[in-house]
Amino acid sequence: MTDDLLARRKRLMGPNVPTFYTNPVHIVRGEGVWLWGADGTRYLDCYNNVPHVGHCHPHVVQAIATQAATLNTHTRYLHDLVLDYIEQLTASLGHGLTQAVMVCTGSEANDIALRIAQAATGKTGIIATDNTYHGNTAAVSVLSTRRPPVGGYPDHVRLVPAPDMLRPVGGRLEGQSQAFAANVARAIHELEQSGHGFSGMMICPIFANEGIPAVGPGFFEPTTRAVKEAGGLLLVDEVQPGFGRMGSHFWGHEWLGIAPDVVTVGKPMANGHPVAATVARPGIMAAFRNAFGYFNTFGGNPVSAAACLATLHVIRSEGLQQHAAEVSRHVHERLHSLRHPLLAEVRAAGLFFAIEFVLDADMTPASAFTESLVERMVARGFLLNRIGRHGNALKIRPPMPFSVENADMLLDALEDELSRLPVMAP
Repeated sequence: MTDDLLARRKRLMGPNVPTFYTNPVHIVRGEGVWLWGADGTRYLDCYNNVPHVGHCHPHVVQAIATQAATLNTHTRYLHDLVLDYIEQLTASLGHGLTQAVMVCTGSEANDIALRIAQAATGKTGIIATDNTYHGNTAAVSVLSTRRPPVGGYPDHVRLVPAPDMLRPVGGRLEGQSQAFAANVARAIHELEQSGHGFSGMMICPIFANEGIPAVGPGFFEPTTRAVKEAGGLLLVDEVQPGFGRMGSHFWGHEWLGIAPDVVTVGKPMANGHPVAATVARPGIMAAFRNAFGYFNTFGGNPVSAAACLATLHVIRSEGLQQHAAEVSRHVHERLHSLRHPLLAEVRAAGLFFAIEFVLDADMTPASAFTESLVERMVARGFLLNRIGRHGNALKIRPPMPFSVENADMLLDALEDELSRLPVMAP
């Protein structure tokens, strides 16, 4: 049946449509932190942040169904739910971030963020790290490094070396913050000299796609100074760390200790319903609105707004931020007890974990080993994946209700697989 579905996908969608895992999983049902395959296999979801408050949470499902049965239309009619949501969302942010553009995907939200920076500064140059991902539109895809764009990277984009715990920027962990900032300052100078000018820098505050390096609060201070002194905007992509996942803080930028000019949110904000947003200060937002006259047919429609409000309610009423902090501490402790000849480092950022494997003292990435470990864990009923520049770090990012008991199930199985999986050649 899997082969039939893959053939049908190729026939109807074209070639090279990505799926997870060597043997793709056919999922038919979800509940909480569990997913069920078409063959009846039950999987513990240790990976998906889209169902932020758990798959098919009844409160969110009911909110969507009730609103869909009442009204759903495009966004040029007046409706109060989207305004209610923006008020609640921005109340959690601070830093004068009080206005939002509602869209449908994180890619759109980040695309808007780039245009806000252009409108506010009158410049087009943008900086990101060289191992990041911010979406699929033409504008933001050139910030990503999964596949180089056709024709090469455009001249208005500069990608600086991402922070790395095993191979630090500048060669030393102690100097990595300054070395990272120096590269940003150099990129700003290049953009100004090229004629594009510098509009801003986009980051994920926990550097999620970079492998969640354990940089810690204060790491970004020298870079913030360089960005602000050059008149650029700090654009913070909160799609992965936001909405309480950090445990200690509701937002990743709060944890990192920075004051963003623009924040983007997406996947988790409505528990998987397709909605996202770009949040900014009024003056910056006015520059964008006046320059672009932006309109989104479905962004913030009544059903999406209801889903957003319901998700935010569940996060608060079920204490999921505090829960994330408690589970994070437990998982981090257990990760430090893992043993394998190739295990180089474990890292945690709230309910987000990375386990990096290398082949030797030169920190050669153990990519094939990590891929094999992922496949073996999936075969045992645990969904997780890989992360990092070379895909040599195990990525664990479960839904927020993921419990200590769930974590122990995962880590017991992981310990067992590590004891069975031999050292593999590159």
